[in-house]
Parts: sequence; structure tokens; C-alpha cells
Amino acid sequence: MYRFLLTRQWVILTLIGLVLIPVMIELGFWQLHRHENRVARNERIGKALDAPPVPAERLTSPGREVPDSAVYRAVTAKGTYDAKHEVVVRRRTNGDDEVGFHVLTPFVLDDGKVLLVNRGWIPADGPQTAFPKIPAPPRGEVTVTGRLMRDETSAASGIKDVRGLPDRQIMLISSGQQAHALGKQVLGGYVQQTAPSADSPQLLGAPDHSGIGPHMAYAVQWWLFAAGVPAGWVVLVRRERKDRLAAAETAPAEPAEASPATA
Repeated sequence: MYRFLLTRQWVILTLIGLVLIPVMIELGFWQLHRHENRVARNERIGKALDAPPVPAERLTSPGREVPDSAVYRAVTAKGTYDAKHEVVVRRRTNGDDEVGFHVLTPFVLDDGKVLLVNRGWIPADGPQTAFPKIPAPPRGEVTVTGRLMRDETSAASGIKDVRGLPDRQIMLISSGQQAHALGKQVLGGYVQQTAPSADSPQLLGAPDHSGIGPHMAYAVQWWLFAAGVPAGWVVLVRRERKDRLAAAETAPAEPAEASPATA
């Protein structure tokens, strides 16, 4: 009755189904883990944004990578801006997806160390090869407040660190590169300024940590697909059996062989 399952076509189809089921189940768990990571990330960002500000040097130091628990944490620092060594970060967009620059200004602390401060976004009004006009930072000793961020990398951002750019232009914010350029001790990571000053660049908004993305829905979809494979296999088997039985019933009977008496 089911001998057709031993044919090459059905053996191949069955093997494909047996392979697809665990693959789809694993893809579902992969999406589930992405969902869990997103939820944990949102909780971590929320806690960091709600925490009271602390001195920047309490969370980072020269040559040190900013830990996950400190990213987006509000920090403060007292010192003076070094506008002479200010650089701009190319191809950055604002909330309206307009292309421009981020303004990265060294901030010299009282102990001589440097904290990189991203003062915000400015439009690219002129040619990309020209250094843009930037609102000057406050003079004299000031206190800066902002969100502590990790050094940018090509792997994490997808931005290629192009070399040979025009003077005072960079692609990625790297405390190590700026330490080499300045010849000073630079604290790891950088700060996104949040306290505005008069005529300052457009401040960067806080990260969105409310959405959880579609990963849970994708996980359920993969598991439904995995459950659908055996169900579909059963439907196909029953249909094949029904078609074969119908074909057997409608097939013409073979003519009987003539007997020797009538030959």
C-alpha cells in the first residue's frame, strides 16, 4: 500500500524533510536568543540613562575599553576644550537623515588627561574635502555632561575606516587613534554631550530602547514551519496513495490469454 515510499523520489523528499525540521527549530531558537539579547540591551540602556551622573574617570581610563555596563551612562568632567585639535567625523546623519559631520573636540581635564567629546551634528554645507565651519566651544574651564560611549569600530558600526582623508577629518571615533594624534593620554571611549551650550552643534538624541524588534515573531514562524514539514509530508503521502488507488481502479484490465482449444 505504501511501497511507493521506497521509491527514489520519496526517499529524497523524506530526507529533505528530516533535515529541514532541526534546521528550522535551530533558526527559531536563534531568533529567540536575539529577542532575549534585545530585551536585555534595552534594560541595560534604560538603567544607564536613569542612573545619576558620575565623574567620567570613575568609569574609564586611558587605554581602557568602556564596559557594557557603563555605555550610555551619564558622566561629567571638568576641564577646558581644545578647539585647536578639533576634528569632524564624516558621513553622519541627524534625526532627519540629513548627511553631515559629528564634531569631536578634545576636552583637557584638570590632571592633563583628555576626554573626547562629541559635541553634536552639523550639516555638510560645503564640499566634503573642506573643513566645515563649526560653532566654537565655550572658553575657559567648564563642566561637560554627556553619555559615555564605547570606541567605534568597523566591525560594530559597518563603517570602513578610510585612510588618507582631508586634514582633521576621520571616519570612526577611536580614543587610541586620537591619543596617537594628540600625543597625550586619552580616556577610553568618548562622551556624547547632552548639556547644550549657546550656539552649539545639534545635540545627539538618546538611543531608542523601547522597541524589541520582530525576532520573537520570527522565532514562532520558524517553529511553525518546522511543525508544518511533517504535516505537509503526511498530506502528500495520503494524496499520493489516493491517486495511485484511483489510477489502479480505472486502469483497463489486461486481456486474457487465448486457450489452446480456441487457438
